[in-house]
Amino acid sequence: MSTALATVLTNASTAVAADCSVPGRNPDAVMPTPTAPARRLAVSLLGSVLLSGCHTTTPAHQTPASPAPAITESRVVASQPAATGPGLTPPQRLNALADTITATPGDATTAIPYTYLRTQSWTRATNAITRAELRQWRRDSNGSGQEKIRRLPDLPGLNHQPERHEPALLAQAPETTTEHLSGGLHPYLPEPLPDDAPALADMLAPVELADEPAYPRLLANGVVTLASTQYLNQAQRATSLRVLAAIPGITYRGQSADIVGRTGLTFTIAADGSISQLLVNPGSGEILAAHERLSGRRTGLFSAVLILERGHTTDTGTTLRP
Repeated sequence: MSTALATVLTNASTAVAADCSVPGRNPDAVMPTPTAPARRLAVSLLGSVLLSGCHTTTPAHQTPASPAPAITESRVVASQPAATGPGLTPPQRLNALADTITATPGDATTAIPYTYLRTQSWTRATNAITRAELRQWRRDSNGSGQEKIRRLPDLPGLNHQPERHEPALLAQAPETTTEHLSGGLHPYLPEPLPDDAPALADMLAPVELADEPAYPRLLANGVVTLASTQYLNQAQRATSLRVLAAIPGITYRGQSADIVGRTGLTFTIAADGSISQLLVNPGSGEILAAHERLSGRRTGLFSAVLILERGHTTDTGTTLRP
């Protein structure tokens, strides 16, 4: 490990030491929030804000085992021919997708006060998998808002594969509500986000780490974290897709579906003893789901997330309707 990476990881460990629970803070109390740059760097290096717990990492240079994908059941997806046609490299496919994605209803409501996100996550703890659903309302003008968290009992062991019945169980689990005062909820990255892919990539994973074996994994985690904690408009989604296109070694695995039946294009990144999978909506460019598994001595699930709802609401507690 280089001196630069060791220093950054040490600083990151300190920044997130108090946040070893889902999703990035203590759900039972309003905790002091790190500054945005420290929080971004800590989460980028130690895993996704929604996906990270107190993890045991896998040594670099190990050959990752084939994952048991959370994204299954190949299906035909009606999408832009430019992005799904034959003969394209994965970067060409992602760049073509970035050029052709369409707007979503949420793109027309960015003036509404609260950004709303609903996710479900499966996260590696020391010897168990934690399961949680987060609904978050963040007032964009001052960082106040509300979070509602549901949890299922932890599952012992690390090889659990998210199953089809679990999303419904999570949606019915006991709920804890936390109110956040002004400044209590920070966006993952400060707005406005850069529209230049290299600039955004450098914010997600510092460019000085580009020669490290972990860099592709860090960059993929950064993109997933950004998509699962912050609303991205059409232009921002396109830029994030171009960031994915530049990840060294990214591959395309065809069209598939997640455990709640949503179809998309599957991309994988193998690096630093792990394999990450991302499911991308070919129409809107939204990341629908992501999944990472580790190999080596601690083989098993590292993290999985379903990004179920995103948009804007007028009040906390208000949910989106189809």
